[in-house]
Amino acid sequence: MTLTTDNLKPQIVIFAYGNPSRGDDALGPALLHLIEETYSTWENIELLEDFQLQVEHALDLENRDVAIFIDASVACSPPFTFTPLHPHPDRSYTTHALHPAAILYVYQELHQQPPPLTFLLSIRGEQFELGDSLSEVAKQNLAEAWEFMKGWLESNSVMVNL
Repeated sequence: MTLTTDNLKPQIVIFAYGNPSRGDDALGPALLHLIEETYSTWENIELLEDFQLQVEHALDLENRDVAIFIDASVACSPPFTFTPLHPHPDRSYTTHALHPAAILYVYQELHQQPPPLTFLLSIRGEQFELGDSLSEVAKQNLAEAWEFMKGWLESNSVMVNL
């Protein structure tokens, strides 16, 4: 699938989540703020931020062509991973915090249609203690994720292998 921004202008939502008071958990919001500083005039991009994902965030996917979730991770390969997401139900006992794939599943169930093309940008973090600032490693990973996102957003087309 190819979306060409020159003539199609895909509607994009970028959703960052994490707690800025918990060290490297601030990576998602930090990257979102960089995106906002540079691309706030782009009418086809909406930027959203929250501490964690909730079932209600499925509504933020309405009328979107592409969705990108950004979060810190201790499990991804450094400096970051950018992976496609597909709907998957959340079988946990609580909806206190959901994985983006569960949000896609809720969207699909609500609308009886596939969700937008969706990716998860996981940025590698190491320290998540309350009151910590970004670690030096996280700052470097953030810089590399930022360079990737600039290239992704500024490219003439978004090439995706489904």
